[in-house]
Order: sequence, then structure tokens, then C-alpha cells
Amino acid sequence: MSPDEITYLCVLLLSIPVGFLFKNASSHVKQWCGAAVGLFVVLMTCHIHTLHSVVTILGTWLIVKISPRSCHFMALGWTFTYLFFFRTVTYYNLPAPTSFTNAVQLLLTLKLVSLANEVQEYSRSKKQEVVSFSSHSSIGITKIPNLTEVFLYSYCYIGLMTGPFYRYKTYHDWLHQINAQDIPSWKPMMARLRPTPVFGVLFLIISYYFPLNYVKKDEFYEQAFLFRLFYMVPIFFVFRMRFYVAWIFAECSCIAAAFGAYPVTAKSRSGGGPTIENVHLERSTDGAKTDIEYDYETIKNIDCYGADFCVKVKDGMRCWNMSVQWWLAQYIYKNSPIKSFVFGSAWTMLISAYWHGIHPGYYLSFLTIPLCLASEGMMDMGLRRHLSDSGKLVFDWVHWFLKMRAYDYMCMGFVLLTFSDTVRYWKSIYFAIHILATFFIILGRMLAPRAPSVIRNNKKEEKNKTSPDS
Repeated sequence: MSPDEITYLCVLLLSIPVGFLFKNASSHVKQWCGAAVGLFVVLMTCHIHTLHSVVTILGTWLIVKISPRSCHFMALGWTFTYLFFFRTVTYYNLPAPTSFTNAVQLLLTLKLVSLANEVQEYSRSKKQEVVSFSSHSSIGITKIPNLTEVFLYSYCYIGLMTGPFYRYKTYHDWLHQINAQDIPSWKPMMARLRPTPVFGVLFLIISYYFPLNYVKKDEFYEQAFLFRLFYMVPIFFVFRMRFYVAWIFAECSCIAAAFGAYPVTAKSRSGGGPTIENVHLERSTDGAKTDIEYDYETIKNIDCYGADFCVKVKDGMRCWNMSVQWWLAQYIYKNSPIKSFVFGSAWTMLISAYWHGIHPGYYLSFLTIPLCLASEGMMDMGLRRHLSDSGKLVFDWVHWFLKMRAYDYMCMGFVLLTFSDTVRYWKSIYFAIHILATFFIILGRMLAPRAPSVIRNNKKEEKNKTSPDS
């Protein structure tokens, strides 16, 4: 493990007992002490680069203050423009930010854009004197937060560096919980932690035997083709195990503090929170609270089983970094310039790559995803829907295998980062996924036009079987 990884792990582990301390605290203590802990962590890891987050917060607050009814896109433009400056500060002879500063800036960008959206919705609904929110979110904020409240939200220690992303409304609900003592933390946390020892051990073992740096050496490309092709499998495996452990620990820091806990009946979504409004505690006729089942879906950031074993590339994305996927779907995909699934996906992946950084490997990887989505869509339309049940089962197993190899392939760009290293590796395996995806798109298009005749023939056969003469 690198020194940075050890630091991240220590921060995550320490945030769990801190969460238990805050769980039953007053809203004032949660708000101020939670931000104090977060600011302390930022100052200790980011040093002078903490100023980047301060400038971003002040700029967003100014936009919200000046134009609350149309601040969302302006805040999006401001925070993403500042991200570009943040990534290129060395060109202005300024010191390069630490990796921890980058992590803080990434999550802060999501939170401030979401806050601007919440303020915009609140301001518009107040103007119309009708509280009307779309079905994807819970009832919004009840007032526009002032500058101090924006700072306290931004530096709250929960999800500060590793996520999960959460809305201001989720943060506000945590501050004003009136039944925190009745919300379970220990049992759901222990259940969530159960697989982490296995993930951690596998990470250490596989990363030792399959180091990433080996791919950057000339001797790697002297190995046999099948070895080079196989090597991306353990690289992505190590990548997954690292994030599985980090995100589970991050979720547990939320669970310890009962952060993001809502009744199951609220039908919460990762990142977005409750989808059903006005879910209150019910009481029995004698005044005692009825048993309420809670979940932590709002802060769930990874579905390990789903990410590994779902069939489609599209479904795998929904299981990975789930709170950020909600943010991308909500604020980027739905606002795509062209309303098309493939174009919207490409647009979203482009923005996601930019959010992650300016390394060419991010763009090469993320912009391969729309090609894979188009490929599996065409094959599903052109072939799968016309197969028998047993045929669909075989198709799905092959699809799953290719989905995992596609993610292996794209992961190499994500971790190699540079254009030359990424293209060199992909070239050494003959751009296998790009070629396969293109081939399946062409094959799907060739099969798709024959689909209506196949359906008509099937219906004709069924009619003959059920006719009196048969």
C-alpha cells in the first residue's frame, strides 16, 4: 500500500468511532463539530491547498446569493471551470495540489452543484407558492442556507474525501434527527463490514503478484499475447478490491452516525435520498413509537455483488460509485444537449472523465463505454430477444464474461492515465474490446431487420398449433 492509501484508510477507520460520538449529539454539535473535524482533516492533508475549496465555496455562495432562481447551471459552470484551473495550477507556477486536495475538490464540486439545484428548486417553488418537486427526490430544503451553513455542509467530515455524495437535504435531516437513539447502527454496520477482510486480503495478495508498474516496462510487451491479455484481469480485480474496501468503510462511517438513515417506506435512492415525501414517525394510540424499519440506501455507494455479477455494462455502472452515478444521471444525463441514449451516455461519460481529471486515460476509458452500451443494445435487439429461454441463458453468461472483460480493458486506461501507456497496452492486445464492440454493433444491425419476419413466423406457427385443423 502507498502512503496515500494508508492515510485514506486511517481517516476512514477513525471516522467510524467519531460517528458513534455524533450520533446522539444535538444538531448544533453535529453541525459545528462535524465541520471542525472535517476542516482539521483537510488542513492536515491539504495544507495551503485548502484555499482551493474555500474559493470554490465562496464563488458558489455568491452565485446562489445573486441569482437563486437560476443558479444551478451557473454553479455547474463555475465549479467545473475552477476544476480546470485547479488541475492546471502548475502552468501558473503555483504548487501542485496534493492527492487529498483533489479528492476533497471532487466531492465538494458535486455537493455545491447539488446545493445550487436545491436552492433553485426551492426559490422557484416559493415564487409559485406551490411546493412541487419531481418524483426522483424528497421534499426539498425549507430555506436558503447562509454562507456559514454552506461552509459547515461543505466541510462536514462525512464523505469528505471518499464519498458518498449526499444532498444538503440529507445533511439537514441528519442534523435534525429526533430519534437517533432508535435508529440501528451497530448491526447494519457489522453486516456491511463482513466482506471487507476478504477484500482487503485479496487486494494485498493480488496487487503484490500483479503490480501495475510492470505494464509500463518494455519487458512486459515481450511476453506472450495471452499473458498480456490476461494481465488486465488482475489489474481490474485489484482496482475493485481497493474501492470496495474504501467505499464500505465510508458507508460505515455514515451508518455509525446514523447519517442517511430513513424509514424503508421512504424508498430512498443512493445520493438522492427519499423518493416519497413526508415520511414521519408514527405512534401507537398509547403514545409509544411503533417499530420502524430503517435503511441506509441514501448513502449506499457500492453494490459489490451487482458490480461483479450483473450481466450488462449499463447495469454495472449503476452498481458502481452509486451516489455519483445518481448525480451524473440527475444533473448531466437529463440535461444532455441531444435526447438520445447513446449521445446522452457519451455526453455523461465525457463530463465524468473531465470531473475525474485531465489525464487522457480517463477520456479513452470513459468514452469507450458508449460504444459498449451501443453494442450490447444492438445485440439485445437483434439477437437475444429472439432466443429461447435456454438460449437467453447462454447469451447472458457470454454477455457477462464480455462485460467483465470490457471493464478490465477500460480500467487499464483509468489506471495507466497517459495516452501513450494506454494506447500501447490496448495496441498490444489489438484493441480487442473496441473491435469486438464494433463487430457486435454491425452484427446486431444485420440481425435486427430480420426481427419482424421472425416474429411473424413465430406467430404463424403458434396460430397453426392452436387452429382446429392441427
